[in-house]
Amino acid sequence: MTTWCKPVAIPVQPWSADHCFMGKIVLPAVETMLLLAAAAAEIDQTLDIQVMHHVRFARFLEIPAGSTTVEALLEYRKNEDGVLHVKLMSRRQFKAMTRLQEHGEICFAPARTDRLKFVERLPADLDEPAISIPAKQVYRELVPFGPSYQTLREAVYLFDQGAWGKLQAPALPLADRGGDGLGSPFPLDGALHVACVLGQRFLDFVPFPVGFASRIIVRPTQPGGSYRTRVQLLSLARDEMVCDLNIFDDQGQVYERVTGVRMRDVSNGRIKPPAWMHEVQQ
Repeated sequence: MTTWCKPVAIPVQPWSADHCFMGKIVLPAVETMLLLAAAAAEIDQTLDIQVMHHVRFARFLEIPAGSTTVEALLEYRKNEDGVLHVKLMSRRQFKAMTRLQEHGEICFAPARTDRLKFVERLPADLDEPAISIPAKQVYRELVPFGPSYQTLREAVYLFDQGAWGKLQAPALPLADRGGDGLGSPFPLDGALHVACVLGQRFLDFVPFPVGFASRIIVRPTQPGGSYRTRVQLLSLARDEMVCDLNIFDDQGQVYERVTGVRMRDVSNGRIKPPAWMHEVQQ
């Protein structure tokens, strides 16, 4: 096993200020995945960056207001079987010392199989919703991100064991962001908003993604494209929700499949669902 590090200057995008957590601008999980996938492809072109395993988001990377880049570190660890672990870290200054903080990690393996074998076409007809929440209300009260990250359209539709919604990727460029193989990051971000709404229906906290078992990109989503997402609840615990999600088009062609999405409380109980969400539990 070989391990090495290198510094990276992460460009701050013009729309980054629309992604905030508790008043601070933070790097979205979907942008972290773009960054780590591009870093992996630069190291080893035999890796399949469209198949990710053991995806983990340890903590938010804060983006200082007014900055154009964020200084960070990439850690690489390559196994004997060719699997590459890529980790995003940063240095945090304390009074007496500097410590490394982890922010995200992904495992990439050499390409071995046709990704189309992993997924099947989905039915265009989605589950009959028990209740719907308008997208404008979602972004006003449940997922308070700015306009660039408001990718949901119409409503979030909740049913017995899941939710679905329609997505619209903004027509923003992918150049120089490693997005040529992964596609637009915004549809997956919107799908995670649906999962967040679903979690608020059952949990006493606002859940954010802390990791995936796997993410398979069958067809990269495109800037300006329209999609659908379906989130299927797998399990609920006091401190965690686990679900699967798919992103597909109106004909049922799957673009992405994400399995074992782990959603947890990352605010230490400081952010709670609004009281009216308890009224939609039944």
